[in-house]
Amino acid sequence: MRYNHNIITSTSDFQTWWKNLAAEFKDDKNVIFDLQNEPWGIDASDVAKLMQAGINGVRSAGATSQLILVEGTSWTGAWTWTSSSGNGDAFKNLTDPNNNFAIQMHQYLDVDGSGATGQGVCVSSTIMAERIAAATQWLKDNKLKGFLGELGGGSNDVCIDAIKGGLCAMQESGVWIGALWWAAGPWWGDYFQSIEPPSSPAVARILPEALLPFL
Repeated sequence: MRYNHNIITSTSDFQTWWKNLAAEFKDDKNVIFDLQNEPWGIDASDVAKLMQAGINGVRSAGATSQLILVEGTSWTGAWTWTSSSGNGDAFKNLTDPNNNFAIQMHQYLDVDGSGATGQGVCVSSTIMAERIAAATQWLKDNKLKGFLGELGGGSNDVCIDAIKGGLCAMQESGVWIGALWWAAGPWWGDYFQSIEPPSSPAVARILPEALLPFL
């Protein structure tokens, strides 16, 4: 969380910024507020305080009907949520006066969880379910909702089985409200995870085999 390359530390400034922005969209029911994408290099407790300030700012602007998404440090990874990132301890006491927020996490299926290693080689056919398991239990234990804001893997049998297994686990858990595939859009060209129609690399298999069954 940075402004002009400097880490944001002021919760009051962050709250004011979100209050001002949310005021412009407070009556638009098509808007979801995602408070910050993939914080990194910041202590989880500091990120959580800023996220709470952001929630307070949005609601104080009169934006009472829209969903708010909050994200944790360490690129908000699901697989490190309850371990090395510290997010599990820091985020369990967040509150929203309108009770309409979710914890956004991201999860890729390659060896380092970045989505950039191996051009679509997934660790195993069960890796997604395994990587989200602890985060799923954390959501249950803390009576919170999760949203998987980034998910990706390659167009091959191993990855497709992993994606389907993970989405099944999410669906059955009752604590995840949805997931987004990374990525789509005409600017992605031949990017291996693109599902941009009609002929991007992931359209032929990922879209019909791994994603459409869950829509």
